[in-house]
Amino acid sequence: MRPPPWLGSGTPGRDLMLAGASLAGGLVLYGLGMQPQIVPHPDVPPALFLPPLLAVCVAVGLRRVAPQISLGVGTAALVVDTLLGASLGTVVVYTQVLYDACVYGPARLWRWLLRITVALSLLGVAVGVLGFGQWRGAAVGVPVVLAGLLPVLTGISVRQYRDQAAAERARAEQTARLVELDRWQAVSAERARMARELHDVVANHLSAVAIHATAALSVSGLNRAQVESALRVIRESSVQGLAEMRQMIELLREPGAGDGRQPTVDGGALPDAVTARLAEVDRLVELIRAAGLAVRVRTDGTPGPLPVGVDLAAYRIVQESLTNALKHGAGEAELTIAYRPAEVVVTVRNPVRRGGPGLAGAGAGLIGMRERATLLDGRFTAGPQDGHWRVRATLPTREDR
Repeated sequence: MRPPPWLGSGTPGRDLMLAGASLAGGLVLYGLGMQPQIVPHPDVPPALFLPPLLAVCVAVGLRRVAPQISLGVGTAALVVDTLLGASLGTVVVYTQVLYDACVYGPARLWRWLLRITVALSLLGVAVGVLGFGQWRGAAVGVPVVLAGLLPVLTGISVRQYRDQAAAERARAEQTARLVELDRWQAVSAERARMARELHDVVANHLSAVAIHATAALSVSGLNRAQVESALRVIRESSVQGLAEMRQMIELLREPGAGDGRQPTVDGGALPDAVTARLAEVDRLVELIRAAGLAVRVRTDGTPGPLPVGVDLAAYRIVQESLTNALKHGAGEAELTIAYRPAEVVVTVRNPVRRGGPGLAGAGAGLIGMRERATLLDGRFTAGPQDGHWRVRATLPTREDR
């Protein structure tokens, strides 16, 4: 059974209940005649001890709302009660006021209370020893320690534990925010990577399809052989794009997610996807040549095994560069692949088309190529040079880079 809202932790209602309970306890002591005076004054009417008791209970009710005012009211009540003879009920309730001031008040408040109570305790011991002339007189300081120093030390301890718990919660929240930020960055990086792969797999093949479809529609009087040639290139590019798309989807699936069936197109099985590695670049070049771009290939150095990431990045950069040359170039391109001891360098150079039809691009290809090179700590440049457009990527091949 849940308590009423006004009894919840930290609410004024709970403080008022504690103040009322304190007042009730003091009145019980008063009614039973068990409220002795520490310094007896027979001529002081017992009823005079009730206002200080009421005031110190009011101070308890203000402990969270106004800790400094609570301490001031409670201390004033204790001073009056002490002048009257110091009743037990008021002194006990005042220990709660000291405790609350240390827990809920500002930091400077508990520091001052600690200094004052320590000083009063030492003063009480000194007065007792000097007054009685023996060490037994130190007992005079015991009430000050019990009613003053001990509540202050308890309040300081509770406050430190509370502040430590709050700091732990803050660190936990900060850690959670950092974890969420890392997750968001990882998701963003994965989305960028998938977008780059989709662009490389789909856009390049669709560009060849669009170019041949545009040529077939814009040139009149094509004979059957020319139409069949254009359709053959269109089909081959489409089927190859579907095959590479299937390969990428299989990589994204979890192991065993596939049903084992081979996708088909036009009633037949899809051919194997071109392996996205530099050793298979000849097949890519043949496909680009069939699309209408005259490509000259030159290899420097001795081809050798490359790290998987470098192999894929180099292949995709060549694929994107040749596709851009097909869309925007003047019908020819030169591809140079240089194998060096610590790096592989791919360069694609093609004359720039002046006027004439072409396919517009969004610039995503250049961004993707640059990102691939940067992720591998490589270098990438692209831009006009002597009337040609040149793309050059240098990718380190050492695993310990």
